[in-house]
Amino acid sequence: MNLILRFLKPHWKLCTLTVVLLVADVAGGLFVPTMVAQMLNQGTSGASLEAIWHTGVRMAAVSLAAGLCAILGGYACASLSARVGRDIREALYAKSLKLSVYDFRQFGTASITTRTISDVTTLQFALTSTLQMVIPVPIICLLALALTFRLDPVMGGVLLCVVAAVLLLAWGIMRSAAPLFRRLQKLLDRMSAILLENLTGVRVVRAFRSEDREEARLTGAFRDYASTAIKANRLFANLDGLSFFCINFFIVAVYWLSGGRVSAGAFQIGDLTAVIEYSILVLFFLMMAQMVILTLPRALECCQRIQEVLDHRPEIVDLAAENPPASPGTREVLAFRDVSFRFQDAGEDALSHLSFVCRRGETTAVIGGTGSGKSTVAALILRFHDVSGGAIELEGADVRRMTQAYLRDHLAYVQQRAWLFSGTIAENLRYGRPEATDAELMHAADVAQAGDFIRSLPDGLNAFVAQGGANFSGGQKQRLSIARALVKQPALYIFDDSFSALDFKTDAALRRALAAETRDAAVLIVAQRVSSIRHAHQIIVLHEGRMAGIGTHEELLETCKVYQEIYESQTKEVEA
Repeated sequence: MNLILRFLKPHWKLCTLTVVLLVADVAGGLFVPTMVAQMLNQGTSGASLEAIWHTGVRMAAVSLAAGLCAILGGYACASLSARVGRDIREALYAKSLKLSVYDFRQFGTASITTRTISDVTTLQFALTSTLQMVIPVPIICLLALALTFRLDPVMGGVLLCVVAAVLLLAWGIMRSAAPLFRRLQKLLDRMSAILLENLTGVRVVRAFRSEDREEARLTGAFRDYASTAIKANRLFANLDGLSFFCINFFIVAVYWLSGGRVSAGAFQIGDLTAVIEYSILVLFFLMMAQMVILTLPRALECCQRIQEVLDHRPEIVDLAAENPPASPGTREVLAFRDVSFRFQDAGEDALSHLSFVCRRGETTAVIGGTGSGKSTVAALILRFHDVSGGAIELEGADVRRMTQAYLRDHLAYVQQRAWLFSGTIAENLRYGRPEATDAELMHAADVAQAGDFIRSLPDGLNAFVAQGGANFSGGQKQRLSIARALVKQPALYIFDDSFSALDFKTDAALRRALAAETRDAAVLIVAQRVSSIRHAHQIIVLHEGRMAGIGTHEELLETCKVYQEIYESQTKEVEA
């Protein structure tokens, strides 16, 4: 509930206006039966037509005012709910951008998506329903009971007992429903995760003919969700039936108790009508409030899930508000100073005592076997993780002493699995530098060996890109990703096995063009193929997280056994 109050606070004026309008609406609805009763009593007692006319005019005015308040209150309530939902989603999205890879692994991508979309929608519905159906209930109950007691204390007492019984019934059912709604949200996460896996991995599913197995897995998730939802709906059905019973019981009791009083002249027909109208209105709002209250456990569970994300302390945080003095002229762009790193859930270091320097105008390559820690080097530079020991310096300053935004503004990263965003080629290439001209985009594309195929497209730079670049081949996506990094023109380029989908001819042409394009920056290449890095100024060989050698290609062939084994195995593969 604190979460809702936190996001309602900036809109307190709109919230107050909404409550006032809705309360005015229900109050007007209660006074209409009072005036109806007055008209009936006047008609049966022989009052003048003028008196009845005046009462009718007042009743019409109250009805018109109540209707206007209902319209304005509904609009204000919808506007308030939309604004709160927008603010929560923006906060969740902003927080998700700060989460590290490890943080995302804790929550799960599907769960983050569900919390941002489905959970917030549930909160919006709960907020709207609470304002319209729950908050007015105390006002209605107090006014109706006061008006009923004024007409007849016995009737007021019966109505009070019925209202108390309905409230106790709702409280008991709500306590029973809370665990069910908590389970529903977890099952919704599970359904989303399985469905996302099946949609993103549909080619693998089809390639292994696992459609039946995946269908059975997803059907099981659907069945569990449906079974739990049915149990929750049974509670709704029980509550509806019992509430209607209470309404009918009260109406029968009113007719039974008022029969003698009306005959004796102690109770008028109009008063009887008003009491029944009060009871129906009160019990109707109580039933609607019960339905809303039964959904509140689910909304509270959604609040808790959203709060978990918003309150989560990211693994990586900015330790300094101000960035260190920049040294753009220094030749040493990047330096690893005795760096060690261990994942949070690991028993040993992924990298141990790693030291090297990347200089401006030079290319540094990192190579090693599977699991040697190559990609971890790139992740540490970008501060996707923080080092466990030692320090990483960018232009002479520890990366932990600068903001993440400042650090990444000075880097360009091309990951192993190329990713493009839906839109156009130009929008993707401008991702790191929105002000880049079309000429600069085409120059970067030519360097990345992507210019020819862009020109071959009917729309050129304005060609459509599907989500993830699904309408391009792996090599085309890699070249576009490399061009996107070149457009940024940073101090350091990081290519994390970014040439794996290129043929040898394209790879060689790209390396020659890169050498001329990046002479004022440092280049770090993480690779598996020796042919991609043999011309690097220095090659770092990793083995089980430790540096097994450092030097040029020729030096390592003479001095590093690990590098010799990698080179010989790849040479034999080419010969074979």
